Amino acid sequence: QVHLVESGGGLVQAGESLTLSCTTSGRTFGSYAVGWFRQAPGKQREFLAAIRRIAGTTSYAPSVKGRFTISRDNAKNMVYLQMNNLKPEDTAVYYCAVSTTTTLDSDYFETGGQGTQVTVSS
Repeated sequence: QVHLVESGGGLVQAGESLTLSCTTSGRTFGSYAVGWFRQAPGKQREFLAAIRRIAGTTSYAPSVKGRFTISRDNAKNMVYLQMNNLKPEDTAVYYCAVSTTTTLDSDYFETGGQGTQVTVSS
């Protein structure tokens, strides 16, 4: 299992922005798709966004489409999640995830880090 390191979370007010970062420890993301999930207290893990290495094709959950942008820098082995117009309901622990495939199918993603807390106050 790959070890993932997320960073960039924090406490912000509604309407503000944050950028989360993720990298791996030990190996690179390689050709696999990478994504972001979140989990709020008492709720199931929620898929947010994913990006393929090839052509940078992306996929977003309806709840964040238009507000969040996923990107990756393959040379730096980094993945980012730019989050704009944050809402209190975005409060959760955010996790980076790596797919076991090159596709954007969210069923094949595996998290492997501690996550980073995002708290949005109203």
